[in-house]
Amino acid sequence: MNEPREANSAALFSPSGFRDLVSGRRRGVAAAALRGILAAAEVPYAWAVRRRNRQFDCGARAIHRADVPVISVGNLTLGGTGKTPMVEWIVRYLQAQGKKAGIVSRGYGSRQGANDEARELAWKLPDTPHVQDPDRVAAARRAVREFACQALVLDDAFQHRRIARNLDIVLLDALEPFGFEHVFPRGTLREPVEGLVRADVVALSRADLSTPQQRKAIRDRVTALSPLAVWVEIVHKPLELVTAEEGTQKAGGESAPLETLRGKRVLAFCGLGNPAGFRHTLEVCGYEVVEFREFSDHHAYAPGDLDALAAAARQAKAEALVCTQKDMVKIGTGRLGDRPLWAIRVRIDFVAGREEFEQKLRVSDSLFQPPCSG
Repeated sequence: MNEPREANSAALFSPSGFRDLVSGRRRGVAAAALRGILAAAEVPYAWAVRRRNRQFDCGARAIHRADVPVISVGNLTLGGTGKTPMVEWIVRYLQAQGKKAGIVSRGYGSRQGANDEARELAWKLPDTPHVQDPDRVAAARRAVREFACQALVLDDAFQHRRIARNLDIVLLDALEPFGFEHVFPRGTLREPVEGLVRADVVALSRADLSTPQQRKAIRDRVTALSPLAVWVEIVHKPLELVTAEEGTQKAGGESAPLETLRGKRVLAFCGLGNPAGFRHTLEVCGYEVVEFREFSDHHAYAPGDLDALAAAARQAKAEALVCTQKDMVKIGTGRLGDRPLWAIRVRIDFVAGREEFEQKLRVSDSLFQPPCSG
């Protein structure tokens, strides 16, 4: 597989380039100097985050309760850890228990209407209410008032502490669980690792990308930080190839077995916070990736981007282009130029901790009792 390539900016500022820098993989005097600058910027950012958390902890900032149980799905680091598949799984579980579940999110990256995660979830869960609003307290109240939701799932909300939750689920990416030990911008941590003490469940995503020894080391550290948290390990399992309904951002296009492209030349691209997981999925599927292009997270694909991808696929003699569902819902077509465009549909599978996790979600569990005060 070719080395990652940034489509629109210098490789240093691509998702992979940034990680190469903050991880220390990028060597040299210039890289070391830049890490020093980022370390200086990390200090006030980390201080501000800690101060904000202390204010919530001591009651100086208000925490508002919804009238229904609230489940938060979030992460400790920047970039994708697989929150969207986890949100989908939880919503389906709650629905199977007879609960009308709704989704609440901030709507980061949206320009007009829903953002890419909301479109992806609408594709997967077309009958599930999803309210997006930077004021998630107002969004939660709207979801209950207008859609009669009996439970709410907060997407990407571990750091959003204004709304109380009955269950706090944190996903850690096995590839970089602790953000290279630094808070942004020196690393990829959204907050210092001690924030994990608030987690009720810690799920290691893409667990198949780490060895048993590595998983144990991660779990031991999590246990030291949050001894009462339930430990879960999950993998992202590719299921099939799908396309959008032509000219829309809806499901309804063609689907095909993963084997359709096995051994064939493909040009792959994505706009994710951390493209490494998608690259792994391509390897699992057995595709011959002749070129891999990275776009920034939440990238809005312009006609010029799509024309460039189509031209690159022709030049590379790729038989098809492949992206994620998060990308597909923004593109809304099953072809780029004269080549087919496919997205890989994935789901999460549990490899450890599922029974304990379901116990936390079970209808008879205290999760669905009236929340206590405090």
